[in-house]
Amino acid sequence: MSNELILVPELGGNDAVDVIEIVVAVGDTVAIEDTLIVVESEKATVEIPSPKGGTIKAIKVAVGDSINTGDPLVELDVSEDAASEVPKQPSSTKDEVIRNEDATTKPEAHQSKSDDATPHKSTPLTAPLSGATSQLTTASDAAVYAGPAVRRLAREMGVDLTQVMGTGVKGRVTKDDLKAHVKQRLSTAGGAGGLAMNLPVIDFSQFGEISEEALTGLRRTAAENLHRSWLTIPAVMHQEEADITELEVFRRQTNQQISGTKVTLLAFLVKVVASALQRYPRFNSSLSSDGSTLVFKHYVNIGIAVDTEHGLMVPVIRDADKKGVHELAQDIEQLAEKARLRKLTMTDMQGGCFTISSLGGIGGGYFSPIINWPEVAILGVGRSKKQPYWNGETFEPRDVLPLSLSYDHRVVDGADAARFAKYISEALGDLRHLLL
Repeated sequence: MSNELILVPELGGNDAVDVIEIVVAVGDTVAIEDTLIVVESEKATVEIPSPKGGTIKAIKVAVGDSINTGDPLVELDVSEDAASEVPKQPSSTKDEVIRNEDATTKPEAHQSKSDDATPHKSTPLTAPLSGATSQLTTASDAAVYAGPAVRRLAREMGVDLTQVMGTGVKGRVTKDDLKAHVKQRLSTAGGAGGLAMNLPVIDFSQFGEISEEALTGLRRTAAENLHRSWLTIPAVMHQEEADITELEVFRRQTNQQISGTKVTLLAFLVKVVASALQRYPRFNSSLSSDGSTLVFKHYVNIGIAVDTEHGLMVPVIRDADKKGVHELAQDIEQLAEKARLRKLTMTDMQGGCFTISSLGGIGGGYFSPIINWPEVAILGVGRSKKQPYWNGETFEPRDVLPLSLSYDHRVVDGADAARFAKYISEALGDLRHLLL
């Protein structure tokens, strides 16, 4: 074995290219023609193969680097057998080295069935759903037979190529296969999986000074979940309002009589929603991934959206139907504090049946909250305000709370949504409804 520095081969052009994938990792064993990295020019993506076999000792480039012919690529511990072999060198002409993206997806019409059908051994990346590049490799991609153009399109769409059935020659994955796979996922319940759209890159600095901030893992995960819900759930929004004048009087009186945690309006909302979920069980269900079964839950766990400086978090109050308003207020306070301190565990954020997103502490009225999949509905709560109400003889000021119910129309009909929202409104107006 001998160490050799592998350089970037002749690319057939004078322009630098960008590294978009690192296919190998230190310690990997590669054979001649195994893909090392994938680069991208303005016109095409190109897989750069290894000219020799051996073990990767060091990687000299990183995703996002701009490289030229002759730059250091990897340090390879070359095996003696491979050192004596003459690698197959690509032509130095640009048209043969830089493969046109459209050409990579065309089947080789004149290949016979006796040709070697073994796909190359590269392990290309599966890009994050947000479309950002990553240096993590996916070993399961090793058996995927696809050209660089298809791999690039898969990265842009956030598709795992191992899940795509290839219909090209020798099982090669084509662009049509990729598009058919995406179409199928979009047509099934929950199947979009947060697919990212291929949006054009805009240089905002040309218009003025800018700054950038990388999204945290939490915000990226939230964005993927919201995108999945937006793509897969046919959501409808129902608006309602609740007269909470008497409730607010009762709440303030209660807080004067108790010590410790104060009862908030949100605690009453959780209690009322828990009762509504028991009366209208379709709102306490989830649709199976194939869209054929409705799963009813015989427990009531309610998520509460908490705004933190680290992003939106949704901790879950368990068995909300079995707790009193003061106990719910304590749970809300504890979970909100854990969220702000980033001490929530995965258990704290799992198992929700329904979510309440309250913006009353900030402001605003009606809005359209996005359903927290796999739940089938979410309640948005705005800020209450004084409004004149006619009592039959005169107008009197009342505290009115705006409610926005988003629901999955595959599970919930409009009439059911109206009844559900009306019950919440009436129970907030008069807590005696909870006893009926």
